[in-house]
Amino acid sequence: MRMSTVLRPLAWVALAAAVAGCGRGVTSSPGDAPNLEEWAANVRAQPAPPLPPLPVMQQFETFEYAAQGLRDPFSDAFTSDAGGSGPRPDSDRRKQPLEEFPLDSLDMVGTIGQGGGLVGLVMAPDKVTHRVRVGDYLGQNDGRITAVAEDQIELVELVPDGAGGWLERPASVALENN
Repeated sequence: MRMSTVLRPLAWVALAAAVAGCGRGVTSSPGDAPNLEEWAANVRAQPAPPLPPLPVMQQFETFEYAAQGLRDPFSDAFTSDAGGSGPRPDSDRRKQPLEEFPLDSLDMVGTIGQGGGLVGLVMAPDKVTHRVRVGDYLGQNDGRITAVAEDQIELVELVPDGAGGWLERPASVALENN
């Protein structure tokens, strides 16, 4: 309480000094306006400085692009020459539920059965467990299951070769060890 009674008068004194200091050095006599007009007239009367010269334009050699006789890079001619033989995805085949997930997001969690009748159990990212057999499809690259073992599921994926064809690539999903 005592501090505010001392600080309040000091704040008023500081405010009064700041306001009084703002008026120093500023004069507004009627004789100052003609000086400003005279200075502005002198500046306008001086000649403008010369402009720098324009840069010299460089001459470029012309080039004629003549590709009329070459193959169109955007045509389908290249992909149709890739040959009808070889592996191709079956576009008429109905997609299976596990084909909407990337292969590395699928986890093998076990098997059911014995010997040749072994069925793999695969858990999808949505935490639903699916039964898979040889011939079923997994992953987004048309991965067809070729073998189901107790510790892994082997499959063959079809991947583009970059030249309009397809390559078979072996892959597998191993049993999760928790």
